[in-house]
Amino acid sequence: MSGTVTTSSILSPVSFLLICDSYPPVMGGSEIEAQRVCSAMIQRGHRALVLCAGGPPMPPVRDWIDPAGVPVRILTRCAKGRWKDAVFACQVARMIWRERHNYEIVYFLMQGLHLAVGLPVARAAGKPIVMKVGGSGVIPLMRKSLAGRVELHWLRKWASRLMVLNQGMMEEAISDGFPSELMTWMPNPVDTSEFRPGPPTEVADLRRRYGIPGDAHVAIYVGRLSPEKGLPSMLRGFALAAQSMPQALLILLGDGPMRQSLEMMASELGLAPHQVRFAGRVNASEVAYWLRASDVFVLVSPSEGFSCALVEAMSSGLPAVVSDIPANVQLIDPGIHGFTVPFGDESAAAEALRATFTNHTLRIRMGQAARQRMIDNCSTQKVIDRYEELFAEVLSSSRTRGA
Repeated sequence: MSGTVTTSSILSPVSFLLICDSYPPVMGGSEIEAQRVCSAMIQRGHRALVLCAGGPPMPPVRDWIDPAGVPVRILTRCAKGRWKDAVFACQVARMIWRERHNYEIVYFLMQGLHLAVGLPVARAAGKPIVMKVGGSGVIPLMRKSLAGRVELHWLRKWASRLMVLNQGMMEEAISDGFPSELMTWMPNPVDTSEFRPGPPTEVADLRRRYGIPGDAHVAIYVGRLSPEKGLPSMLRGFALAAQSMPQALLILLGDGPMRQSLEMMASELGLAPHQVRFAGRVNASEVAYWLRASDVFVLVSPSEGFSCALVEAMSSGLPAVVSDIPANVQLIDPGIHGFTVPFGDESAAAEALRATFTNHTLRIRMGQAARQRMIDNCSTQKVIDRYEELFAEVLSSSRTRGA
C-alpha cells in the first residue's frame, strides 16, 4: 500500500460526472465512497455531479443537494426491475451527451446496463473515461453475460484508467486482457476524525448508553446480515471462543435476510442473550460510537472488494480478526493490526478472538497500528490526493492525444 501526495493548489479545478446505480441513503461500500469522494473533491474546489437511479429510500425529486453538499441528479423515480435499468441507462446516455460541455471526465463507479450504454456515448463526446470496479469477482461475473463482455471490451479500448481495490482484483483484470499500466489501486476513503478511538471516559459512557457491561470483551461486526458475509462461520467461531470467556459479547450491527436464521443459530449454539446482540440497522452517524464502545472488529467473509466497515474499525483504533482474502490481507498484517484466519476455519477464528480479548497490551498496540495505517493510506485526505493526481494525469493524456 502506498500513497502519492498531490496538493490541490497546483491543480486546476476538475469537473466530472460520477455515475452509479445507487447512492446514499442507500448504504453500501460503493455508495458511501461515491458520497465521500464527491464531497471532498467539492471542498477542494472541484465540481462533481452524481447521476443515479431513484426510488425509496431516495428522495422523490430530480435535482437534489445531499446532506454532504453533493449535487445529485436522480434519473429514475418510479420504474422498477429491468424496466428501471433500461430507463436509467437511456437517461445516463442522454445526460452524458447533453451535459458534455459542462464536465471533463466521466467516472463510472458501478457496472450494469448503464455502463454498456454510457461508454460509447462518453467516447463519442470525447471525454476521458475512468471506471472503478466495485469488488472482487466482478470482472469474472461480467464475463458471463453478453452485456458484461461488451462492457469489458469497450473498457479495454476506451478507458483512461481502471481503478481496483486489491491485488486479487488486479489479477482478475490482467487475466481478462487489461494491461497493467491501465490499472491503479484506489482505496475507499475513511474520515479519520469521525472514526477515532475514544478516551476511557467516553468508552464507559457509550457502553452505558448501549447497555454494554463495562467489563465485557466486545467483538463487533458491521454490515448486512446476508449470505455473502460468511456469518454462520463467524457465529460458530465466536461461540467456541465464548466457551472459555463468559464475558465475551458479539454485536452484529446491521440487518438483512439472514437475521432470523442467525438468531436461531445463536440459540442452537448455546449463546445466551448477554453473549450475542443483534443490534439491527442504526443511523450511519451512530456507527462510529458503536465501534468506539467495542474491543475488536470481526469480518470473516469469503470475498470482499475493500471493506468500508473494516477501514472504519481500524481508523477507530480496533484490531481486527479477518479472513485471509486479498481485500483483507492488504490491510491487516498478522500480529500487527490484528489476525488473519482461513475462511471457514472457526477454531482459528476462536483462537484469534481469545488472544485479542485476553492480551490488553497487544490489543491496544494492534489498534494503534491499525489506526496509523488508515491515517497513512486511507484517510480522506490521502485518497483525494490520489484522485486529484489521477484526474490530472487522465486530462493531461487526453489533451496530449487531442493535440
